[in-house]
Amino acid sequence: MMPNEKIDIENQIKEKIEQLEKDIVMLKDLTQPVSPDCAIGRVSRMDAINNKSVNEAALRKKEVQFSALKGSLKNIDSDDFGKCIKCGIQIPIGRIMIMPESKKCVNCASNS
Repeated sequence: MMPNEKIDIENQIKEKIEQLEKDIVMLKDLTQPVSPDCAIGRVSRMDAINNKSVNEAALRKKEVQFSALKGSLKNIDSDDFGKCIKCGIQIPIGRIMIMPESKKCVNCASNS
């Protein structure tokens, strides 16, 4: 991998981490408990509880991605960065730019 590609990837990771931090804060606000004394109707309250569940799932997913990106940023200078953990081939730069947290090539990821 070329040094300028690593710089581009590092910038991409930092941008994604920054966006995820904002998303996580927003989702934490949306996953606050739904108060039973809230003056909304029964159906509206059920919708609010359902939306809370959806937001909680999204929050968990964002937190996992955030953690993976932090790990990728930490390991970016490693010789193994950008190599598939299953087959060992170099992951295409396009995949790394789109999903810098990916540790597997497309073939290995689709066969898992």
